[in-house]
Amino acid sequence: MRILAMLVGEPMHVSELARRLGMSRPLLYMHLTKLEEAGFVTGHLELSDDGKALKCFTIHPFSLTIDQKTIVAAVASE
Repeated sequence: MRILAMLVGEPMHVSELARRLGMSRPLLYMHLTKLEEAGFVTGHLELSDDGKALKCFTIHPFSLTIDQKTIVAAVASE
């Protein structure tokens, strides 16, 4: 939730996002990969002024509805 909240309003590079969240980049990448696979965010590469490749993430508009059936299905799939 914190990752998604940070991305509302502006795309952000992984390094900046990790710094603001106080999280390691490998752990953040793991979460961002799952969010990307679920369709909540999209990542793309950008080149910095000094030529470094930076991965930038953008949030997609979404709405969630969670009911009892959703919870039971999620638990059953584990």
